[in-house]
Amino acid sequence: MNAIPIPTETVVAVPAAMPTPTPAATTDVVSNVVNDVVTLPLDRQPTIRIIPMPADTNANGTIFGGWVMAQVDLAGSVPASERAMGRVVTVAVNSFLFKQPVFVGDLVSFYAQVTKTGRTSITVEVEVYAQRHRFGSEVVKVTEAVLTYVAIDENHKPRPLV
Repeated sequence: MNAIPIPTETVVAVPAAMPTPTPAATTDVVSNVVNDVVTLPLDRQPTIRIIPMPADTNANGTIFGGWVMAQVDLAGSVPASERAMGRVVTVAVNSFLFKQPVFVGDLVSFYAQVTKTGRTSITVEVEVYAQRHRFGSEVVKVTEAVLTYVAIDENHKPRPLV
C-alpha cells in the first residue's frame, strides 16, 4: 500500500470581510527558533496541553483537523474570558494555518494570548506546538490561528468589556 503524502502546509481561506489584526496590534514574544530548531515558547505557559488519541484520527491516520480547531477555540476562549471577566462567544476565525500534521501520542501544547480588544470584542492569537513521541526532543509548530470573541451578558447579548 502506498503512503498518501501529507501536505506540510494547508491554508484555510477566510472571507476578505473578516478583520485581521494589524502588526501594531500584535504582542512581541521571545523567539523560540534557534538555528532552525523549534522549542516551546520560554516566555509563557501553555493554556492547554493534551495528548490526542486514536479516536481523534482522520482517514489518513493523522489527527483530524476539526479536533485541532476545537482545541484551538477552547484555548483561545481562556484568555478571552479572563479579559472579558465573564462569558464570551466565538464570532470569527480570522485565520487558521495548519503547518504540520499532529499524530497520536504527540503532546500538544496550545499557547493563547490576547492581541487586541475592542468595545465588546477580544482578538486572540493561538500557537500550537507538538512534542513528537512525548519524550523525544523534537518540537514542531503545527498550527497558528487568530480568533475573535465577543463578551456576552446573561441574555447572550454583546456587552462592553470591563
